[in-house]
Amino acid sequence: MLVEKNRIEKINEAELKDGEFVAYWMQSSQRLEYNQALGYAVEMSNQLNQPLLIFFLLNANFPEAEYGHFKFMIEGLKEIKNNLSKADINFYLVDYKEFEDLKKITKDASLVVSEKVYLKHLRQWKNEAADRLALPFYLVESNLVCPIEEVSEKEEYAAYTIRKKINKIRDNYLKEYQRNSLDNKSKIELEASSLNLVDDLDHYLDSLNFDQEIKYKNYFVGGYLEAKKKLNEFIQKKLKEYDEKRNIPHLNYQSDLSPYLHFGQISAQEIALEAIKSEYDAEAFLEELIVRRELAFNFVYYNKDYDGCLEDIISDWAYQSLMQHKNDEREYIYNYEELEKGLTHDKYWNAAQNEMVITGKMHNYMRMYWGKKILEWISDPNQAYQWALKLNNKYSLDGRDPNSYAGVAWIFSKHDRAWKEREIFGKVRYMNAAGLERKFDMEKYLNKINSLK
Repeated sequence: MLVEKNRIEKINEAELKDGEFVAYWMQSSQRLEYNQALGYAVEMSNQLNQPLLIFFLLNANFPEAEYGHFKFMIEGLKEIKNNLSKADINFYLVDYKEFEDLKKITKDASLVVSEKVYLKHLRQWKNEAADRLALPFYLVESNLVCPIEEVSEKEEYAAYTIRKKINKIRDNYLKEYQRNSLDNKSKIELEASSLNLVDDLDHYLDSLNFDQEIKYKNYFVGGYLEAKKKLNEFIQKKLKEYDEKRNIPHLNYQSDLSPYLHFGQISAQEIALEAIKSEYDAEAFLEELIVRRELAFNFVYYNKDYDGCLEDIISDWAYQSLMQHKNDEREYIYNYEELEKGLTHDKYWNAAQNEMVITGKMHNYMRMYWGKKILEWISDPNQAYQWALKLNNKYSLDGRDPNSYAGVAWIFSKHDRAWKEREIFGKVRYMNAAGLERKFDMEKYLNKINSLK
């Protein structure tokens, strides 16, 4: 099955090289199923009658990556390595230190294929590679249902402005995908003497030297098979009542697929198709999976300041309102260490923080409340934004993701509307403990989190 042309982009001017193989740089789509970047690499291998080399760059200095993130990722990579070995497809894991490593891997390649990326440090990495490698470099959109630039050529204001654009084309891309089989399976030997090849992923994980080893208690295990288990459980046990119960903190009616989506261990396209094929109405779930998620990707793709100053992120009315109330008296003020350790006066906030630290994921409704309190307890909204990002990126398996940046920015009004003006928050939406207690049985949530410890 051929990959849609709208998913494929050549990002340099290099002409096809007379090489020995096609190279696929796997990075953000860490899976073999519903992976159009891999599919396109196979297509080009078959077209040129050349073998395929798949490689993955393990970068111990990857921005904000922690031990727990690596552990989850490596669990998935072990599954891929095993499956590709059984299929006699060339796969190499490389301990990446410098750009020269990439040049060594691809020096005999005819062309390189990788996945389209959205965060600026990843875009810079791949654009630099495309500029410095003297061979064609293709990016393929494999982690979104709809190609981002086909949906919109600018930063969208809110869900209602992007929804109609996505829904207009989504059926064109909500189709089952299975890549073609690879014709040429000749063995490719990389020069191990000049590259630090990784054969033992467990040993690599043990060798990582972090100041603080964040070890989740295996509430989430990485890999496509685990993602499929989560998906099947969600569809069978939760999808029917998803819209009604997803916001209840002590019940887990969420899909729990965000960590797997972040690492590309499962495709949003496959998830959507499985939900649509079920006997239940999936539209509320598809709104989150496609519209809201792709709004988040639109945000980081078109706003290069997504992790910077709020003035460049949120609307003028929101920024001015927050600044006008910056010096309002706050009943409680906490420093970063107190927040990180869950040492506030607010038992619900502490529980949410502990949920994230223990399991690697926080209930989405509690994450909204969690973020609103950070805004309330820190006098500088810009500092509050940076601390919320830092905590979320450090402890969440689905942190460091477009969805996370947009979710934290939403706390400060991104993609939201103006509300009645009040102290501290100005016209930005407010949340409080009384609201939680009015809507939910919060003692059950506390008991749930206490049982995790």
